[in-house]
Amino acid sequence: MGWKTLVGGLMLAGQVVAETTFEDFSGDANARWTYVSDSVMGGVSTGTAGIIGQGLDAMIHLRGQVSTDNNGGFIQVRRRFSESWPDSVQGLRLTVKGNGARYHVFLKTPRLSRVWHSYRASFVAPVSWQTIDIPLDMFSPSHMGIPAMFSASEVNSLAIVAYGDDFEADVSVREISLY
Repeated sequence: MGWKTLVGGLMLAGQVVAETTFEDFSGDANARWTYVSDSVMGGVSTGTAGIIGQGLDAMIHLRGQVSTDNNGGFIQVRRRFSESWPDSVQGLRLTVKGNGARYHVFLKTPRLSRVWHSYRASFVAPVSWQTIDIPLDMFSPSHMGIPAMFSASEVNSLAIVAYGDDFEADVSVREISLY
């Protein structure tokens, strides 16, 4: 999917920065996104993820039961991509709704040596649609030994993750933009 630049811009620190839609869940979005649970490593969390709706109403919906039993604790929906983000990207803008629980965005770069390594930031999914911003400098390494910083152009995977606690997950994302 190519980049779609939106008309207008945002004021950030006195500069106008164009917003670019990274994902609007249109077209063949089911082929771009993959569901993964902790069962790949022996955990017992269960869930589903899929695209609901079409056009402007399209969204990805992740739901299920997250369990920390048996060293588990996550369900996620992930998109890998080869198109580089511009280095000028300062953050992610998500249009989300959910059940009021805390969720996470995991970003990966080729420099991460283990499949479970990522850069992570959290957000609360409100019960009605809301647009939230997550600056890239809010992402932190998941483990010691990972470089503390990364460049936006290095990111090659993004995941929406229900993680770390025993809870019922229910989160939908309608759009992900870069700003």
